[in-house]
Amino acid sequence: MFIGHYGVSFVAATQPKAPPLGTLFVAAQLIDFGFFGFLIAGIEKARLVPGMTAMNPMDLYWMPWTHSLVGAIAWSVGLAILILMLTRSTATAAIGGIVVLSHWVIDLLVHTQDLTIIGTPPKFGFGLWNYPLIEMPLELFFAYGGLAWYLSRTHATGAAGRFGPWLLALVMAGLQAFNWFGPQPTTIIDPPPVEMAPLGLFAYVLMAAIAWWMASGRDLRVKPGH
Repeated sequence: MFIGHYGVSFVAATQPKAPPLGTLFVAAQLIDFGFFGFLIAGIEKARLVPGMTAMNPMDLYWMPWTHSLVGAIAWSVGLAILILMLTRSTATAAIGGIVVLSHWVIDLLVHTQDLTIIGTPPKFGFGLWNYPLIEMPLELFFAYGGLAWYLSRTHATGAAGRFGPWLLALVMAGLQAFNWFGPQPTTIIDPPPVEMAPLGLFAYVLMAAIAWWMASGRDLRVKPGH
């Protein structure tokens, strides 16, 4: 899943003690930030295989540090500790950590059997990438349902809050369309093209920046304590 991960961020951001939405966008993809960084460094491995799944050609055959459950928990705890140090709020830290961990749970729905508990077999994944008529509506429901939830529980206080949702929705749609319908490999590519990881990281940073800008112009409809 790609933009579907942000549905959790939108819902979490409506909690009074939640971290900023931009932070929650980073949290939702923190595990993939780590994966692409490790892919560049050669610590984790992937290759492109034509027909690997109906929707995604990536064979994610070695990613124990980011996409094992234990690894995902470690990333969650790490961000939670950082947020706790910055905010002194256990509730804010817990929300951030939960959003990080949600990435692994959502990946479990769509990945083939490439997720692990401790980095070694057995491997898990329900494989919805092989069922586009299920995965595509589910992804859109998570992403845009989450956005609708967020907008219904916040109100605009400036231009960013009024125009930001439209910009974010369009950017999410464009990036997701490229993810779904972009060029597919015709032969096995191992390792993947060098530009793949930087482009993925750029997409995550771009969406987090737009989410931060949008949220800077929106407030919760019901303030804490009211």
